[in-house]
This record gives sequence, C-alpha cells and structure tokens, in this order.
Amino acid sequence: MNFAFSFRPRLVDALKNYSAQTFFADLTAGLIVGIVSLPLAIALAIASGLKPEIGIFTAIVGGFLVSALGGSRVQIGGPAGAFVPLLAPIVLLHGPQALVVCALMAGVILFVLGACKLGTMIKYIPFPVVTGFTSGIAIIILSTQIKDFFGLPQKLPPDFVGKLRALVENFSPNWPTVFLATSATLAIWFWPKKLGRRLPGSIVVIVLASLAVKFFHWDE
Repeated sequence: MNFAFSFRPRLVDALKNYSAQTFFADLTAGLIVGIVSLPLAIALAIASGLKPEIGIFTAIVGGFLVSALGGSRVQIGGPAGAFVPLLAPIVLLHGPQALVVCALMAGVILFVLGACKLGTMIKYIPFPVVTGFTSGIAIIILSTQIKDFFGLPQKLPPDFVGKLRALVENFSPNWPTVFLATSATLAIWFWPKKLGRRLPGSIVVIVLASLAVKFFHWDE
C-alpha cells in the first residue's frame, strides 16, 4: 500500500489570473446556491432531529471549509440528504453531542483513506449497489418529510414501517399545508428549463410560499 500525504488547496491555483468577470460569475452562482442550500440545510437538520439553526451553521462553516481547502476547482460542498438516515438514529439514541464524536471519527477516517490513496476503490463498487443504496436513501428521506408535507399534528416514529403504521391508524392532514406543499412541488417539477438557467424555480417557490404563508396566516 502506497502511503503518501500531500496537501495543496485548489484555491491557491484558482486565484491565479483571477479576473473581475470570473468574480461576478462566481458571486452570482454563490448567491443562487446559497439561497437554495440554506433552506435545504434547515430541512435536513429538522429531518435529522436537530434544531433548524444547526443546519444553517453547518452549511455555512462546511461550505467555507470545502471551498477554501478542497482539492478540486469544481467541487461543491453543501447539505447532503444521504446522511439523514445515518444522523437521525444517532441523535435519537445518543443525542446531538454524539454527532461531534462521529464527525471527528469520520474526519480521521477520511484523512487516512486519502493518505493511503484508497479513494479509487469506489470504482470497484457495483452499479446496482450504488443505485440501490441511493434509492433506499431517497425513500427514507421521503418518509421523513411526510409529517411536514401533510401538516400532521402527531410525531411519527423514526423507522419507516412505524411511520406507515402511524399514518394508517391516525391520518389527519392540514389541508392548507397539503395545498401549499403540492403546489410548490409541482412548480419546481414543471419549472421551464430555459428560465431555470437564470432564475431557479426553487428560489421562486421559496419566496412565493413564504409570502403565501404570511399573507394567509397559515403559520398560526
């Protein structure tokens, strides 16, 4: 096994010959990604059983560190829904403080894997395993949003089967919430691609949904 460690942030090379045109292009992209990723970070924090502000702090600090110390010019750092099935049980069983220990352990493991050049091992993982893993995560994340999508008053169990059982026994949706959630989902899904290059549909939906909740007093 070849053990070697070298560290050179890509930012050092990216700042060479950095022009004003590139800066304004990066600024526009950063604003759009920030507006989209911050609400996503809040949603993933809630889905993981944490406070909303935890998601905001994590997205800002993590995004800055990835951009400043990352090894790729096109690397993007942001909230990842794939971690929700891992973080939610940890918070449920051991509390938020256990996430700090898990994050430190994961960081050490990643440093060791990088120094040993083991990142290339990912190419040996079969495609069905990757797609099955991703599909399973999608289903689990979808199940965590059922309560907020339907505006359910009760707290659902953490496991997928328990959620289905609770919904069958007591399903009392809040219809204004269902209408707003359905409209937002359809608007994002059918947003024109040409318009989305300049104005992402998720941003428009966030603004309009917030105004609708405030105007119709659906948050009361």
